[in-house]
Amino acid sequence: MFLVLISAIVIATITAYRYKNEAELYHQSRLERKERSIKRHINYILRRTTYPVKTKNISLIFKENGRIYELSEIHRMPLIIYDLNGKLLLKSNESFSKDSLEQQIPQKVISEIKNSTNKTHLVSYENEGERFKSLYTYITDNKFKPLAILNLPYVQNDDLVKKDIRAFIKNLAEVYVLMLVLSIILAFVLSNFITSRLKAISDKIKKTRLGTSNTKITIDNVSEEISTIVRAYNSMVDQLEASAIKLARSERENAWKEMARQVAHEIKNPLTPMRLTIQSFERRFNPEDPKIKTKLGEYSETLIQQIDTMSTIASAFSDFAKMPKRKDEILDLNDVIDSVVDIFPEQGVRFQPSLKPIRINFDKVQLVRVVTNLVKNALQAIPSDRQPDIILSTESINNTAVIRVSDNGSGIDDQNKIKIFEPNFTTKSSGMGLGLAMVKSIIETYDGQIDFVSNIGIGTTFKVEIPITYI
Repeated sequence: MFLVLISAIVIATITAYRYKNEAELYHQSRLERKERSIKRHINYILRRTTYPVKTKNISLIFKENGRIYELSEIHRMPLIIYDLNGKLLLKSNESFSKDSLEQQIPQKVISEIKNSTNKTHLVSYENEGERFKSLYTYITDNKFKPLAILNLPYVQNDDLVKKDIRAFIKNLAEVYVLMLVLSIILAFVLSNFITSRLKAISDKIKKTRLGTSNTKITIDNVSEEISTIVRAYNSMVDQLEASAIKLARSERENAWKEMARQVAHEIKNPLTPMRLTIQSFERRFNPEDPKIKTKLGEYSETLIQQIDTMSTIASAFSDFAKMPKRKDEILDLNDVIDSVVDIFPEQGVRFQPSLKPIRINFDKVQLVRVVTNLVKNALQAIPSDRQPDIILSTESINNTAVIRVSDNGSGIDDQNKIKIFEPNFTTKSSGMGLGLAMVKSIIETYDGQIDFVSNIGIGTTFKVEIPITYI
């Protein structure tokens, strides 16, 4: 049906285009025939005149005995004669068209006549809904010397062409409406014939599900095409059963692999701070420092805290990779974050605490993990040629604790923004991309929210909001 409509439109368009082109060629050739005939007549008059054949005598020659009107009457066409500079000399019809009333030929037209190979120039234009052609050519003497410029205005009447086009389009529409009705009937009959045997197969396919018991199709006395579909469906049922078994096995394997990845990631989190703490202690150790015992206690406390975190994680994953059970307590948010910042000495990490203490009900281990992951993520976003400048800040807004972690890194492009919290997504060459997914999971467990704002080449700011349930 679509092809029938398209073919009708294409045929109608091409035919109308051909009609118009042929009409255009007809009018142009007719005007050229008129030009040749009139010029022959003019040459005859010039040979018989008693006046010297010069430009200044052209008006006298053609006014004598009303010859210009005689020419117009014989050839059934208005005539306008200009001198070689384009100034009007005389014309046969005072009210033919706008072109006939002009007292001067535009210099552009005169230039076109001179540069033309046959010393003729044709101008087409429209005036008040009618189409006109205006032909300009030289009147020459017997030695082909230009004497004047002859203008032949011509009304291009396309009424007959338009009538023919309308009649053709009408006949074409009648034929194609009939063809369209027949194609609709034929399509309906064929579709019913083809789909009647396919309905049973369609119903079976709709009920086919992976992991359920699917029955095969048995249909007798069908065409080869339908039989091929039935055999393909029955083969698919066998493949689904085999795939269900493989899928179950694969899901179990993937579950264990995912658990192994999670274990490795969670253990690596406290290992990094421990390594940094030991390196810092090694660089700063001074046996003669009077505060050596206090500093040693702080380093030991930090190491023990991370070791406890590892122990908690290992114990939790021993129970089929479950997160550590929440041990909520009343915490001073600024104190916890300050202890995390101490893990990253001399790495450009700064903390700007709120003016007043912020107390929240949270699991301390999980809060440390959240902040540590965000700081590590910020440090890893810094290009190698840039000095890190990580700023942590806290504030209390409308009974909500807000933590911000800002970096001066490379930023996150639009393509990665929507995937940044997805598990296993990472833009780094190492790591498994579980850190931010874990952070989001922990925050949402406490009915909190995490979001970020990033500018390419400038940096990223992560914003964590935790409801204050303890005042």
